[in-house]
Amino acid sequence: MRSVRRTGAASVALAAVVAVLLSGGGTPATAAATHGADASVVVEPAGADAVADAARARVALMSVRERAASVVMGHIPTTDAAALRSYMASTGIGGFLLMGANIPADEPTLRGLTAALTIDPALPPLIAVDQEGGDVSRLPWDAFPSALTLKAAPAAAVQDAFAGRSALVRRAGIGVNFGIVADETADPASFIYRRVLGTTPDAAASSVAAAVQGEAGVAASTLKHFPGHGATAADSHATIPATPLPYDHWRATDAVPFAAGVDAGAPLLMFGHLAYTAVDPAPASLSAEWHRIAREELGFEGIAVTDDLGMLQASGDPRYADPAANAVAALAAGSDLVLTVVSSTPDTAPSIVDAMVAAVDSGALPAARLEEAAERVAALRLRIAAEGRGLVPCGDCAPAG
Repeated sequence: MRSVRRTGAASVALAAVVAVLLSGGGTPATAAATHGADASVVVEPAGADAVADAARARVALMSVRERAASVVMGHIPTTDAAALRSYMASTGIGGFLLMGANIPADEPTLRGLTAALTIDPALPPLIAVDQEGGDVSRLPWDAFPSALTLKAAPAAAVQDAFAGRSALVRRAGIGVNFGIVADETADPASFIYRRVLGTTPDAAASSVAAAVQGEAGVAASTLKHFPGHGATAADSHATIPATPLPYDHWRATDAVPFAAGVDAGAPLLMFGHLAYTAVDPAPASLSAEWHRIAREELGFEGIAVTDDLGMLQASGDPRYADPAANAVAALAAGSDLVLTVVSSTPDTAPSIVDAMVAAVDSGALPAARLEEAAERVAALRLRIAAEGRGLVPCGDCAPAG
């Protein structure tokens, strides 16, 4: 069980209501501890059906604009808690990605910032971080092994490292870790090589599954960058990598670690801005076919999230110059959560929301597709609220070693 701390009697009552919703109608447990106005309400784990029902009920009460805002994960580069809170309150968006510019010098201050991002503890935003360790590490106090050494380590070592890493993420008040690279390559020239957990499909699959198992129940794991950067050495931060390799080759190679991570229970799958032209000439993040493959071939049931849409703009391809249009296209293709980071300003997320609303009004974006995405996002937000992840520091999840 996980505890959720609220402030004041009204908040405790609200937590109890959420607990009832998420436990499928059962009564919440009695308060485990009281400290002045604060109380810890222990919430029983909820079944997937109960969470889905609660999410549908939430989304049914949302306007089209509220649904659109809820599927946007934004970013502004600041450590000003007041500015972060104002940004979340004014935009109403469903998530925030912490980058290096958001990370203060110490963990307690970071907890204050993540608390500021949480406007409604009963429906907290998906606060995320790219905490892979090694080359991509936002938390400077993370000393756990990274892919630099884990690619040659047994699965048990990978699981231990990510168990510790996820504890740091959770302790900082962060619910989602964009930290598991499921790409695989043996090519040192590839930009992703230093970040992969295995240099063969089977080795990567074993390590990816172990990483998901290590993070389970502590941070919401994300597999990236589907369908896999290993087939090309190009860097999707500056271009749109492309490969002519056919689907059957992908299924026997790059797909293997993603399938293992999905089978291990990863709740998020990040779609990369890369193209397997024999499958679809469009980047996977904008491809309905790749979203179909993830759902129907790999059996993924969680949240499909785009890689940063700003990377599409950075490619220089005029077809992807409009971030709002990219967001609408990604959602229409099957993404549930659109991510905007590079060149993002306080006005970027609202412009994306406006574009989504206009697309629904015009029929270019089916209202049912937006509703489905909003329900998937709401379900994870409600589960995080029920489990206390991403809301308060965790007193019993200190990393090992």
